[in-house]
Amino acid sequence: MKQLIEKADAVLVGAGAGLSASAGLTYSGERFERYFSDFQKKYGIQDMYSGGFYPFETLEEYWAWWSRHIMVNRYERAPKPVYDDLLKLVENKDYFVLTTNVDHQFQLAGFDKKRLFYTQGDYGLWQCSKPCHQGTYDNEAVVRQMWTEQRDMRVPSELIPRCPRCGRPMTMNLRADDTFAQDEGWYAAAQRYEDFILGHKDCAVLYLELGVGMNTPVIIKYPFWAYTRKNPKAAYACVNLGQAMCPKRIQRQSICVDGDIEQVVKGII
Repeated sequence: MKQLIEKADAVLVGAGAGLSASAGLTYSGERFERYFSDFQKKYGIQDMYSGGFYPFETLEEYWAWWSRHIMVNRYERAPKPVYDDLLKLVENKDYFVLTTNVDHQFQLAGFDKKRLFYTQGDYGLWQCSKPCHQGTYDNEAVVRQMWTEQRDMRVPSELIPRCPRCGRPMTMNLRADDTFAQDEGWYAAAQRYEDFILGHKDCAVLYLELGVGMNTPVIIKYPFWAYTRKNPKAAYACVNLGQAMCPKRIQRQSICVDGDIEQVVKGII
């Protein structure tokens, strides 16, 4: 794989949840219990993912949960330096990152924000719950305040965020249904991604897929396969523990590694 990276004119990284899991951002087990044992005991919640859908009775409880979730998965660096190591692999190449992750660990590791497209949202942004408009709002200052001031799994009522236009409660800017707000920043990143694809369609591009499962294959996996098939100069590399695969029609251009991303990347740099 190192040779594929070195020979490539450009590298398009496609990153899924498996990348962050490899970096230590696990949503269950010891890490979940460390931050959410009180929620686990009171509500029976067993992991961070399912907790995001729990029907809390009050907004004070809802934001106590989410402020913790945001802090430990968005504003704190991943426990392992997988993102830092990945940057070492591509920083001297013409690269771009397409990801379904919403934790912004790429940016925290130093990736160029102009080379990132977070298709599914950002833990660091809020939006109107309706939404009455397509704007998003940075939440770091208020989340940090919620983190420090919450008591008994509740935040102070005055910290509950509300839409500045209509007064409705705010919600997370995460793609779950047709209420997802796509702001100007989202569209600008989408355009940069499209420009990268079009600008390199005839180049020796390495489509490097990391930790992408089958929940939303139409965003990264299927397009990467299609781009590789259309371009004889292109190569496809997939690193995924237990799910490394590619279609037969692009096998000659592909390398699939069934392994932990952390160890694979460390072995290359």
